[in-house]
Amino acid sequence: MNQAYDTDFARAYNLLWGDFAQNVAPRIYDFYTRQPDAERTLLDVCCGTGQLARYFLERDFTVTGVDLSEPMILHARQNTAAYRERAAFIVADAADFRIDGQVGLAVSTFDALNHLPDAAALRSCFACVHAAVKPGGMFIFDLNTRAGLWRWNSINVNDTAETTLIFRGIYDGGDRGYTRITGYIRDDDGRYSRFEETAYNVVYDLADVHALLAETGWHSSYCARAADLGAPLDDPEKEGRAFFVATR
Repeated sequence: MNQAYDTDFARAYNLLWGDFAQNVAPRIYDFYTRQPDAERTLLDVCCGTGQLARYFLERDFTVTGVDLSEPMILHARQNTAAYRERAAFIVADAADFRIDGQVGLAVSTFDALNHLPDAAALRSCFACVHAAVKPGGMFIFDLNTRAGLWRWNSINVNDTAETTLIFRGIYDGGDRGYTRITGYIRDDDGRYSRFEETAYNVVYDLADVHALLAETGWHSSYCARAADLGAPLDDPEKEGRAFFVATR
């Protein structure tokens, strides 16, 4: 089963987890807009609450966002309301969706594709994105690696005036890592609502991911770091997180 997050978790996500999008969006934007004939059209797969989409909208892109969680999509629409004429957000499964037309760039960030349940779903996602991207266009996404999942073995507390979150993570070197998130988020009346979510990451051998991209029609792909998306890595399995740059 694919993961979709509920209302209270989406509220906490919107408050606390924008940093990743704010850090990687400028790097992806700078890399992509240096490409010849880069079109200002974006597909954001597993768009969450729309922070990355907003960055591109602020720079005159037309954006389509896809996410399985309706509460996440509602936040994305609110966060990009000033650009509604160039923004469309769709509640849909990343492994089974279609959009009108095609885009020059597709992205999926913050290890969102690790949340798909298996390689079959990942392959289906790649096929859906391939259909949505123009010939010569790009798909940039990141995955947590096996090396990176070891950091999930911890207990962490994040306490603010608005939220209290307790993270309990476990990874034993197998094919999945899990994080149990117990949280409290402040409501408008000053009281707090409690929620729980269990998030998982499926671990893929990166060579298998390249093979799935090729099987679904992607012309080429390589792994890089976010800081230098134009520089292929020799051994990306040593990285905690690998960014894939695939060209249609």
